[in-house]
Amino acid sequence: MPQRPPVRIANCSGFYGDRIAAAREMLDQGSSPIDVLTGDYLAELTMLILWKARRKDPSRGYAVTFLRQMEEVLGTCLERGVKIVANAGGLNPEGLAGQITELAARLGLTVRVAYITGDDLAPAIGDLQAAGHELTNLDTGLPLAKADLPVVTANAYLGGWGIATALDAGADIVICPRVTDASLVVGPAAWWHGWRRDDWNALAGAVAAGHIIECGPQATGGNYSFLDEITDRRYPGFPIAEVAADGSSVITKHEGTGGLVSVGTVTAQLLYEIGEPAYLNPDVVAHFDTLRVEQAGPDRVAVTGTRGSPPPDTLKVALNMLGGYRNTMTMVITGLDIEAKAEQATTLLFGLLGGAEAFEEADVRLLRFDRPDAPTNEQATAHLRITVKDQDERKVGRAFSDVTFSLALGGYAGFHTTTPPTAASAFGVYWPALVPADVVTQQVHLPDGTCRDIPHTSARDGAIPSSSPPASSPSSPPAPAPSAGIEPVPADAATPSGHPSGPPAEIPLGRLCGARSGDKGGNANVGLWASSPDAYAWLRRHLTTDLFKKLLTEAADLQVDRYELPNLLALNFVVHGLLAPGVSGTARPDAQAKGLGEYLRSRIVTVPPRLIST
Repeated sequence: MPQRPPVRIANCSGFYGDRIAAAREMLDQGSSPIDVLTGDYLAELTMLILWKARRKDPSRGYAVTFLRQMEEVLGTCLERGVKIVANAGGLNPEGLAGQITELAARLGLTVRVAYITGDDLAPAIGDLQAAGHELTNLDTGLPLAKADLPVVTANAYLGGWGIATALDAGADIVICPRVTDASLVVGPAAWWHGWRRDDWNALAGAVAAGHIIECGPQATGGNYSFLDEITDRRYPGFPIAEVAADGSSVITKHEGTGGLVSVGTVTAQLLYEIGEPAYLNPDVVAHFDTLRVEQAGPDRVAVTGTRGSPPPDTLKVALNMLGGYRNTMTMVITGLDIEAKAEQATTLLFGLLGGAEAFEEADVRLLRFDRPDAPTNEQATAHLRITVKDQDERKVGRAFSDVTFSLALGGYAGFHTTTPPTAASAFGVYWPALVPADVVTQQVHLPDGTCRDIPHTSARDGAIPSSSPPASSPSSPPAPAPSAGIEPVPADAATPSGHPSGPPAEIPLGRLCGARSGDKGGNANVGLWASSPDAYAWLRRHLTTDLFKKLLTEAADLQVDRYELPNLLALNFVVHGLLAPGVSGTARPDAQAKGLGEYLRSRIVTVPPRLIST
């Protein structure tokens, strides 16, 4: 049977709240039509947001913005045969599927909608624990029973075979719950090309493509370290993955749109929110240290050679627990004696509130933005940011923020706040765990009203291709292939002839590398990719976990894991506990660690003079 051409899979959403117009733009722009329109709406925090929405209205629990997008594009997609696959179903995929059907009827359209269930384990938590599944926290090692907090969401990460089954049954739209982000590409690609479950390398290539486009314009110039490389400063066009039959892909965007698709923008996204290079998914383990990236034309990057191995017999589960209530007030301190004023404010505030010990947790941070003899008032200010948490909503609500505001006349000179008094808000505690895959039953509900169970893939599903890593060691694939035109440089490489010698120089780390950082539950990752082989040789040899901790002082007492990806000239660091207990609960101002990488790039390091012009 002849191979089908690559399937063009477009992304129109990287998070719940992304640009509504992106769906319409992916259909209206460009000269080459797309085959599949996908959207990623879910994150750990989003599940908690959707739970709050469903608590107010039981018919909700899904991404309502997806409906607005579909109102604009559903007719066009049906007319052109463009399939739609999205995880906008959240906690209520059946409800969203019904809303899509109603929308189509209002528009005078006939649409075949499928939806997937089986990820929601919240009702079964007690039964799982009773059966001996402790749901041990992957970060802390504690069993769930030790948390002693109410579980409000618990969702297993599902794979892409339910999506492929729905598309094979003729669905126009597949509404997904908590599938992995990459599954939104894996499922359509497997359907399009007719892959087997043991086509490990092809599936791994699709996982890589899915990971690259899942966050929308982050693959096309958004959130990118090297701004000078982006000559078209308009809002970036959303990404497209052209996935071939062997799993290789070309990452691109519609011509004439803003931003940039380059080896750098693709590498940055490959490093986003990962841990070790063996990237686990329910359908395959994709080994990111084996793939190659190469510029294949203007705004076209080829991703090839990704090696795959069988997935584990476990599934990751993201649990959210109701941790209590929190509130934050920020006082502005101006001019002289910043630290003394901050101490006075803290003493006065907690004296009026009964002491910091009156709360379950109190976090006090003095954020210094001030400078001596500042040329403007704003440049002479610092922020005193105080966050309190407690199970008692009243204690951390207006009872806290009103007292903070009462310091206006009795506090330090120049007192003012960044906001009026605020009410408390509920916060969640994120709890990642594993369960055996066989306790999860993925089901796909087809347009004809029937329902099919989707079995989990394991190493027993067919013979493993000889080119794949052995099933016994999925985290140890064959030696990685370098990206095209790049040879990995030995860590002890000598100074190349013709390069200047002389005394070491001090430069910002970011002159040697780009960075992309983000949250992984209560942890943060920072991926760094070097601007040249020489720069990578220095990074590989000198940027140890010890130096990393010196540069990132917040991590001094935390566990830091370091991984090498020489094929990308990259290092990846995972900082455990930096964002604990998760995005919703952390008191850290940058709750998702988005700025962590750029902060690290600003830190000064000592390098050989040959690297100054790198």
